[in-house]
Amino acid sequence: MLRDMRIRLERFPLAAPFRISRGIRTVAEIVEVELQVDGVTGRGESVPYTRYGETLDSVVDQIEEIRSAVQTGLDRAGLQALLPPGAARNAVDCALWDLNVKQGLDVDLLSAPQPVATALTIGVDTPAAMEREAAKLANVPVIKVKVAAQQVEESLCAVRRAAPLPRMIVDPNESWDIGMLQDLQPLLEDLDVAFVEQPLPSTEDGALAGLVRRVPVCADESCHTADDLDRLEGLYDIVNIKLDKTGGLTEAFSLLEAARNTGFGVMVGCMISSSLSIAPALQIAAQADFVDLDGPAWLKHDRRGGISIRNGQLIPPRAGFWGSGAIVQPV
Repeated sequence: MLRDMRIRLERFPLAAPFRISRGIRTVAEIVEVELQVDGVTGRGESVPYTRYGETLDSVVDQIEEIRSAVQTGLDRAGLQALLPPGAARNAVDCALWDLNVKQGLDVDLLSAPQPVATALTIGVDTPAAMEREAAKLANVPVIKVKVAAQQVEESLCAVRRAAPLPRMIVDPNESWDIGMLQDLQPLLEDLDVAFVEQPLPSTEDGALAGLVRRVPVCADESCHTADDLDRLEGLYDIVNIKLDKTGGLTEAFSLLEAARNTGFGVMVGCMISSSLSIAPALQIAAQADFVDLDGPAWLKHDRRGGISIRNGQLIPPRAGFWGSGAIVQPV
């Protein structure tokens, strides 16, 4: 039977502006793919990212190019060959996973989603404003602090002063240079930073070879798929797995296995998205060292039945939201 495929473009306004070193976002723009066959529906979502040359239109065009193949039975393995890693493949791959599991196929390949501690993000702002935000998160397990190249010490010290207990991740989003990173090592150690995420532009990865580090370094923009790991060995300690970079859950599983086999720590992250992006990423979160899946927390309104976050604990979506695993509620 032929599959019906629908593509939707959606805009989710944010509850507050989200600031990182390269700009400000006030809305999450999302591509949703819905596959239906014999009364069963599978859904997937992706977030096109201009950092990787993606737009809503370019992602939709990529998906439309394979419409006939998807509608006539393309499977996940075939999809990997037809589309490159990125947002377009992610939306289709996750929709295929959802459809297959709801058809009773591949159920044993997914685990039941469970509550997990997630980092909660503090965006770039003035040190005083970041301190106020940190005070609200003083009792959560993990915070992630976005910084640029200015007022780094003031911002990080302000956050740590207001929130001395949580584990702290620092994310410059490629805005530092190697000299700055080296000079900040004593401060990062003193503030008990768990790791620094993508401090340098991905084009400058090689500079990390000479870094005398006191805290680990995590690859985000520099790591998309398992094929990237060979060149990252010796430069990074941790890799951030995002389904919008891997091109879906299928390659995310491959990257997770390869990272473990080569000694990398694993983080799972997300874009600013709805819970439909987070649900499949929970499969990686179950085996990750660090989880950063608070994207829906930035939205004014999420999808009905999606995740919730309570005191830094991410509670999985309602049963049937994506996949078919039973939800284990927190004690």
